[in-house]
Amino acid sequence: MFDLSNIETQIQELEKQSEDPTLWEDQDKAKALLRKKTSLEKKRNTFLGLEEAYEEAKAFLELGVEADDAAMLLEGDTSLNVLTKNLEHARLESLLSGEADDSDCFLEIHAGAGGTEAQDWAQMIVRMYVRWAESKGYKVDWIQESAGEEAGTKSATLRIVGDKAYGWLKTESGVHRLVRVSPFDANAKRHTSFASVGVFPVIDDNIEIDIDPSDLRIDTYRASGAGGQHVNTTDSAVRITHIPTKIVVQCQNDRSQHRNRAEAMSMLKSRLYERELQYREDAANAENANKTEIGWGHQIRSYVLHPYQMVKDLRTQVETSNTGAVLDGNLDMFLEASLAQRV
Repeated sequence: MFDLSNIETQIQELEKQSEDPTLWEDQDKAKALLRKKTSLEKKRNTFLGLEEAYEEAKAFLELGVEADDAAMLLEGDTSLNVLTKNLEHARLESLLSGEADDSDCFLEIHAGAGGTEAQDWAQMIVRMYVRWAESKGYKVDWIQESAGEEAGTKSATLRIVGDKAYGWLKTESGVHRLVRVSPFDANAKRHTSFASVGVFPVIDDNIEIDIDPSDLRIDTYRASGAGGQHVNTTDSAVRITHIPTKIVVQCQNDRSQHRNRAEAMSMLKSRLYERELQYREDAANAENANKTEIGWGHQIRSYVLHPYQMVKDLRTQVETSNTGAVLDGNLDMFLEASLAQRV
């Protein structure tokens, strides 16, 4: 049962702590406190909003029955349908209780084979997730982008900052397939393109990840592309390769090589942490014959723009013909279905 009084008590306590003039002497502690307070306020407001919507729908239905008013009954029915969807969304969010679900996340997108066509698709995916994040009020930080030779994006790394960003996006890791008439083909032929998406939690300093410096290869280079145009006159960009796992991370979003190196190390720790989480999940589900394998060789979703319009998730079978809305960031139906399947 949702305990609103307990939430209110916690918010009041955090408000008292936030008034301490010495709080910002430790910025990490202050940010963590404010983030927790924002998360609790969001829970409270969600509950109050659902309660208000229920009372409104109930009033419409009662008045509709009393006055025998079909229009008012229809309005009440519509309100109940919306309330039901919002309740399911809130239920799923309340179940995001995994070890890293509350965290921000790194989002990596890589174009598959296919040159300009695949790179254009990778750029479309980047735009899709940025639109989704913005619709949730999340902040998007550009960490790295490698532009295609003619158009599009070879690879990009973003940091999505917001409550439960990793929890909502963690099931998006995998291969995304696009079928369309290529705008780069003078013969207007249909093309199939692939791009891979990786989602990794941003871990805080309370989680220790031991990395042997001898396992690292660190390269510097001149930055380019979004987030790097202003720093491409010096070797400020950093690429780190973790030799045992062959994980490669890179950062170019700052003028300082030192800060880019620190950000790249943070990304590497996140990748190693997510790798351990995935290993645990794989072990826990080893007996599940239908378990979905996440990797470059497995498609999780198809986006068909020709000869018909359809986006279909191959794990949950959820589909829609409103491809424009999906590519504009309307991903909730897919995220909720994949999370519900895991639950």
